[in-house]
Amino acid sequence: MNTQTRETTSMSDAQDKAATLIEALPWIQRFAGSIMVIKYGGNAMVNDDLRRAFAEDIVFLHHVGIHPVVVHGGGPQINSMLGRLGIESEFKGGLRVTTPEAMDVVRMVLTGQVGRELVGLINSHGPYAVGMSGEDGGLLRAVRTGTVVDGEEVDLGLVGEVVGVDPTGIMDILEAGRIPVISTVAPEIVDPANAADAAQFQATGQVLNVNADTAAAAVASALGASKLVILTDVEGLYANWPDKSSLISSLTASELRDMLPRLESGMIPKMAACLKAIDEGVERAHIVDGRLPHSMLLETFTTAGIGTQVVPDEEING
Repeated sequence: MNTQTRETTSMSDAQDKAATLIEALPWIQRFAGSIMVIKYGGNAMVNDDLRRAFAEDIVFLHHVGIHPVVVHGGGPQINSMLGRLGIESEFKGGLRVTTPEAMDVVRMVLTGQVGRELVGLINSHGPYAVGMSGEDGGLLRAVRTGTVVDGEEVDLGLVGEVVGVDPTGIMDILEAGRIPVISTVAPEIVDPANAADAAQFQATGQVLNVNADTAAAAVASALGASKLVILTDVEGLYANWPDKSSLISSLTASELRDMLPRLESGMIPKMAACLKAIDEGVERAHIVDGRLPHSMLLETFTTAGIGTQVVPDEEING
């Protein structure tokens, strides 16, 4: 390649980059100063290159004036540690039964391993991230939940559903100019009727393993977030799975509510979390392919987007 060709190529690349930055400008202006909750999981969590790209995305959001809040699970890491310790897992209705012995591992892995690794990756770019768990400052509150197998209720042990969020600790971290990184374990409470009132709930002393998708939705709602972004291992929501051409780029809450019972079981918790967030006032909820580096930025700051977004009904009907 001669010098003139190289210069032409270099100028073309530079112009493409400038066009991308300009395309992002109105989105940056729109979301600057707002809170964005990102649920981190799937391949993005176990692939080293994707983990680094995710940390870069979070730091980028921080520096353009958005306040990212990261909520994470850690299923693959929990499975690995249980196997190494020789703790067998029992499954009922496709869900893991969490014994007290297994819960000790869940707590250790989520808060002590996955959370710390993510904080370290983000902080390799500067002193930004602060790790916390759903136990810290009564951030999350949960009640035990089971499942139904063949029409009968099944006990899953120390598995819970988030019924209350006290965002005070998160807001303290955001106001200090830091990035909260939250692991999804939660204290169990006795009376869910009082879960909304932090002064009234009574803890049992147990800690529960809670679904990270639904926890992220609850956190987004409590914070009045502009966006909930859930990273997953598919391109988005399909109208007719597995037909790849049926990918839905955008749908309303009502359209999603109608589809929900027909979805593949693995997508139901994620899409239910998106629906809950929108129903409770979050402006946008997104399902994004975490297998693609920087997919979160592409969905947030480009006109086309790449995943599936859920919007309130009034945006279409109003």
